[in-house]
Amino acid sequence: MLIKGYQPDVYTYNILIRGLCKKGILSSAHEVVNEMSSKGIQPNAITYTTLIDGFSKAGRLQEAHDLVTEMSAKNLSLNIMGYNSLISALSKQGMIQQALEIFGDMSSNGCKPDIFTFNALILGFCKIDKMDEALGIYRDMFQEGVIANTVTYNTLIHAFLRKGKTQEALKLVNDMLFRGCPLDEITYNGLIKALCNDGAVERALGLFEEMMRKGSKPNHVTCNILINGFCRIGKVQNALEFLRDLIHRGLTPDIVTYNSLINGLCNNGRIREAQNLFEKLELEGVCPDTITYNTLISSYCKMRMLDDAYTLFTRGIAVGFIPNSVTWYILVRNFVRKSYESVTTLT
Repeated sequence: MLIKGYQPDVYTYNILIRGLCKKGILSSAHEVVNEMSSKGIQPNAITYTTLIDGFSKAGRLQEAHDLVTEMSAKNLSLNIMGYNSLISALSKQGMIQQALEIFGDMSSNGCKPDIFTFNALILGFCKIDKMDEALGIYRDMFQEGVIANTVTYNTLIHAFLRKGKTQEALKLVNDMLFRGCPLDEITYNGLIKALCNDGAVERALGLFEEMMRKGSKPNHVTCNILINGFCRIGKVQNALEFLRDLIHRGLTPDIVTYNSLINGLCNNGRIREAQNLFEKLELEGVCPDTITYNTLISSYCKMRMLDDAYTLFTRGIAVGFIPNSVTWYILVRNFVRKSYESVTTLT
C-alpha cells in the first residue's frame, strides 16, 4: 500500500488493530496506535474500543483501564462494545462490584445497556453465588425493555443446578417457555443431569424425549448422562435398552457410554455381560481406555477371578494399553492378598 503511494488512514489502522487483537497480538496492536499518533493520525473511539475489547478478553484489565483513561483525556467516549467488554471481563473474574461501577458510568454517560451487558452482570453474580442479586438484574432487564435470551436463562438455570436447587431451575424453565425462549442442548443437558443426580431418571428421560421432539439434537453428553443415571440406580437393563434405541436413532455411542454400561453391569454382578460388551468395542470401532480396563480388572479381582484379571491385563498390554497407578494398585493388592491367603491355608 505504502509502495504504491497510498497513505493509510484511521479506518485502515483500525482494521489492522482489529486483526491483531483477534489473534491475541496485543502488544503489536498497541504499538500500531503509537505509530498512528507519530504519523499525525488520531486514533478514534473505535480504535480504543477495539484495543479495550482485546485487552479485556485477555484478562489484562489494568491495561484496558489505562486505555479508558487515555480515551477520556482525548475527550473520546466509550461505546456499548467497550463498556460490555469491561463489564464482561470483570464479571468473569468475580469482580462484580467493579463491573457495577462501570455499569453505573455507562448509564451516567447515556449509553443504554443491551442483552450482553445484562448477561455479563448476571454471570458475575452467579459466579459468586449471589442468586438474589442475579435475579434482580434479570428483573431489571425487562424493566429496561431488554428481553432475556437462552444465554440469560442458561446462566441462571445452571447456577441454581450447581447449588442443588433443581426446583428453582425448573421454575426458570417454565418462565423461559412462557416467554417463548427456546431451550437448547446446554439447557437440556443441565436439567437432565440434575434430575439423574436426584434419582429422577424417568423424568430425565421424558425431557430427553421432549428434546428430540422439538428438534434439539442430543449429543454424547446427553446420552451418557442418562445411561450413567440408569446405571447409578441399578436399572442397567433400561440403560442397555436406551443404548439400543440410541443406535437405532443413528447416534453413535463413545467410550464414555460404554464405560458407564460396563461399570453398571459389573456393579450388578453381571460381569460376563460386561466382558461381552467389552469384546464388542472393537467391532463398533471404539477403543477401550484406562477406565475400561481398570473397571473390568477391578471387578474380576472382587469376584476372585484373578486369572481373568491377569488375562485381560496382558491382552491389553499387547494392544497398547498403558496401565496407570490405579491398575497396578488393583493388581498388586489382590495378588498379594491371594498369596497371603495361600500361605495362611498351608500353615
